[in-house]
Parts: sequence; structure tokens; C-alpha cells
Amino acid sequence: MTYVVTDACIKCKYMDCVEVCPVDCFYEGENMLVINPSECIDCGVCEPECPAEAILPDTESGLEQWLELNAKYSAEWPNLTTKKDSPADADEFKGKDGKFEAYFSAEPGEGD
Repeated sequence: MTYVVTDACIKCKYMDCVEVCPVDCFYEGENMLVINPSECIDCGVCEPECPAEAILPDTESGLEQWLELNAKYSAEWPNLTTKKDSPADADEFKGKDGKFEAYFSAEPGEGD
């Protein structure tokens, strides 16, 4: 089992999860984070820290696409080990539907 970041993170990118991760398995895209499934130790400490409820265990049904997306982009985006400020408009996007289709970016973030 591993944890995955879903589209609820897009345009929110709160990063509370990064601060508590004991193995630094988060990677930063332009407008969302992903978890490297090979590095995640399934501890679950990140899940309750996410204000957007964007982190879920991969054992929940329907998350196959998110496991693939997390694996793909964690290999391409830079590692993130310290919490940064969230986007100024993050709260405006929290809870919105259809964020992947409307806002997903494959561009990398800055990382550490």
C-alpha cells in the first residue's frame, strides 16, 4: 500500500503533508504535489494533515489513475522536503470539482 495525492491538491498545494513526512517522498509540480509510491512507507501521517483532503490510501477504489500519475510525476518533478507557503488563492480552489481537467499542469515546481 502507498498513499497518493489526488486532484483535490491542484491549485491548493497546502504542503502541510511535506512537513510531517518522515521519508521525504513528496515531489512538487507547478500547481500540485505527488507522492513517490516506491518511497512512501505507508505510515499515513500525511493524510490527516492535508486541509484539502487530497491524500488517500491507494487501497480505496478508483484511485488507479492517481497512483499512475503520482508514480510518473514523482520521477520527473523535484523533491520537496520543506513546507513552503501555499498559493495566495488556495482557499478559493479548495473543494472545487473538475480541477484536473481545468487546471492540471505537468510542469515541475521549484522543489527545495
